[in-house]
Amino acid sequence: MPAYISITRATGLWSLLGLLSLGGCEVGAPSLSLVGSYFPAWILCSLIGVAVGLAARVVLSATRLAEAAAYPLVVCIAIGAIAGILAWLAFYRA
Repeated sequence: MPAYISITRATGLWSLLGLLSLGGCEVGAPSLSLVGSYFPAWILCSLIGVAVGLAARVVLSATRLAEAAAYPLVVCIAIGAIAGILAWLAFYRA
């Protein structure tokens, strides 16, 4: 059996697995129309979380609470994650 047949089968298998993984992308998924393109709504919520996390870092540094916290990076990431999840719940609660 030539080698190119096994490569073709492997490529076909990966293509099939890729197509099967798209089953969760339905028409009813929450999306936003921005400049004529549809973006998943989780991108907006993650950007809100990143912005709140960065703002938390600025506030912690300005008030010198970053020095008192054991792991200030983890605290800022947690604050950002909580803000992103709350934004999702506020905007897209089903």
